[in-house]
Amino acid sequence: MLASPARRAAPPTVLHPIDERLPLPRLAALGLQHVLVMYGGAVAVPLIVGRALGLTPAEVALLISADLFCCGLVTLIQSLGVSPYFGVRLPVMMGVTFAAVGPMVAVANVNGGTDGARAIFGALIGAGIVSMALAPVMGRLLRFFPPVVTGTIIVMIGVNLMRVGIGWAMGGPASAAQTPDVAVLRSMLASPGVGVPAGPLRVPMIDNPGYAALDHLAVALLVLVVILLIIRYLRGFLANIAVLLGAITGCAVAVVTGEMTFEKVANAPWFGLVRPFAFGTPTFDPVLIGTMTLVMIVVMIESTGMFLALADITGRPLTRRSLTAGLRVDGLGTVIGGVFNTFPYTSFSQNVGLVSVTGVKSRWVCVAGGAIMVVLGLLPKLAALVESVPLFVLGGAGLVMFGMVVASGIRILSNVDFQGNRRNLYIVAIAVGVGMIPQEAPRWTQQMAHAVRPLLESGILLTSIAAVLLNLHFNGGGATDAPNHTHTDAS
Repeated sequence: MLASPARRAAPPTVLHPIDERLPLPRLAALGLQHVLVMYGGAVAVPLIVGRALGLTPAEVALLISADLFCCGLVTLIQSLGVSPYFGVRLPVMMGVTFAAVGPMVAVANVNGGTDGARAIFGALIGAGIVSMALAPVMGRLLRFFPPVVTGTIIVMIGVNLMRVGIGWAMGGPASAAQTPDVAVLRSMLASPGVGVPAGPLRVPMIDNPGYAALDHLAVALLVLVVILLIIRYLRGFLANIAVLLGAITGCAVAVVTGEMTFEKVANAPWFGLVRPFAFGTPTFDPVLIGTMTLVMIVVMIESTGMFLALADITGRPLTRRSLTAGLRVDGLGTVIGGVFNTFPYTSFSQNVGLVSVTGVKSRWVCVAGGAIMVVLGLLPKLAALVESVPLFVLGGAGLVMFGMVVASGIRILSNVDFQGNRRNLYIVAIAVGVGMIPQEAPRWTQQMAHAVRPLLESGILLTSIAAVLLNLHFNGGGATDAPNHTHTDAS
């Protein structure tokens, strides 16, 4: 006898890969892989700002522990989601944004020590609150990001990241390739006019022996080869943690050659409590809050590009509501940073590339990564172990991960109609060119007012603004005949 329609079992719901919960050991390994990729960038800002403030080593260490703790906490809010209003619920790792470094260092140069720290934290709390209020407004801009704009922005995200990956392999940014020749410079200063050519004085430079060291490049190449071999010949879980296995191989070589030591691990304490307002009650300066709010607008526009990239990679359309919830976490994370003695937070683009490489779309991997970051913030000894990984070990992995971000942007652009609408070619060409300005001419804003510099020093932001305006000019802001969209205006 057939069952009545009312008693028939409902068809099972299909679980999206984003919501898939993997076994705990796999989550831990994949989450650790995300942590390794972002760790260097996560601790860089506390080091820069702490030294600019003239804080003691113990106070700088406090900033780093607080930063790791807050990285994990804000990542959990963003990936896991807290109510419908907070969290984009995509595989996102949150870290301190470099966009705020300039203004914070400027504050430190005027007012150092704990007074400067309290001024910075107060400005962040104020700017974070304003940013949360602005999130719905920023979310409404989603309709201005059709595929021709989205793909262009994602390409530029990858191009900017390639510079970071190459810097990892080389041992520093391009500016570190040479150092001043102190001996020659001293002789020139001791004997003015002797041997000094006419015209502007040029500081004598010598090659930095630590830059592009062949042994470091060899390890980076080894890591790259190991990753490619694993991806080519292994399947399943081992292929998913190719970057982690490549990094472990590189670390093993670095230990054997003496390039990686564990002295900091031995000296670090086992437990450290992260306390709110450790530097005292924050001070609130309206001008600083306004400056940091401008920085947060930059951060939210960049985050929109990251979310759109993840939407394309994972196959889950980005709605206006989910975008607003994600951008609201940027503001909330900045408030949390101000309370817990750290800095503004944004989605880390490095980890977008890792999602492409692994093919693992589950947001629970980033939830695991966030939990690991919280533990690292509370256990300085484990944090020191991760910090001891040389950056050149991650250099080879960076080429793979960040190149995949570029490939994701190209994939989106491949669906754009360039034959029937040749104006789309101009959108891509000019927007990419504008975005390259800060990369090729880092000091191009030196003749401009300090207030506008944070808005002009981000290649991703310049590409976003140029692509949106050019699309409005040529297409009126409409769609560009791409069959697959990574977002929808539906709430």
